[in-house]
Amino acid sequence: MIERKFVASNIREFQVSEYISETLKNVGHSHTKIQKTPLGEKITIFASKPGLIVGRKGENIKKLTKSLKIKFKLENPQIEIKEVENIFLDAQIVAERISSTLERFGSSKFKGIGHKMMADVLNAGGKGIEILISGKVPSSRAKSWRFYMGYLKKCGDIAITGVRSAYGTAKLKTGVIGIQVKIMPPDVKLPDRVEFRETPETIIEEVPSVKGEKKEAAKGEGKETQEEKTKKKAPAKKRAPRKKAAKKQEESPAETPQAAPQEKAERTI
Repeated sequence: MIERKFVASNIREFQVSEYISETLKNVGHSHTKIQKTPLGEKITIFASKPGLIVGRKGENIKKLTKSLKIKFKLENPQIEIKEVENIFLDAQIVAERISSTLERFGSSKFKGIGHKMMADVLNAGGKGIEILISGKVPSSRAKSWRFYMGYLKKCGDIAITGVRSAYGTAKLKTGVIGIQVKIMPPDVKLPDRVEFRETPETIIEEVPSVKGEKKEAAKGEGKETQEEKTKKKAPAKKRAPRKKAAKKQEESPAETPQAAPQEKAERTI
């Protein structure tokens, strides 16, 4: 029972979004989001021209709310409109523009329309774009024309989640023409992309700590004290005894034993 309720709610949301896209043609409608709130259902409409959706004094929004209440039995739908920031990166708006230009000028200028849209998308910042136009263009036989530019993923998870795709139709005299658009936005992160971070070089200088300086100073003081102690303790050099005796003889020659008998001889004479 619970699974059936979920499936029924999702089908209902899809039908509401399709009905809004059908009613808001050639207005730049991108997509819709539906959220359940305690007050009712909140419906946000993303479009390139929100003024045309609102209408004069909000007439168009009032008509939308009445039709949603009657057709889908919504109790209190609250419609909110948001403007798309970059038109050329939205696949649905690009497909709608291609279909409107084909309906205006016909299928004879489809090549110029395709090349112009590709240039606009790449100038807006898109990585790649692919446009497929299939139908009776330009001859009576049905053909498919492919316009491709830039880089676009075709397989893998990014091709499903990252690439934006949309479909559109253009009703001409020759018949209905199908349009398929795929755009790869610039904010997609590819798995094979490698980025190198530039890390600044950090130069570390060794600064001696205060404790180390004190220890070195104490060691220097200890060395000086030991040298001084060794100088003080060293004994004075003794002079040779022969030199002292020679000096004494030069200073006092009368004290020698040879001088005494000479004096006595002089007195006797």
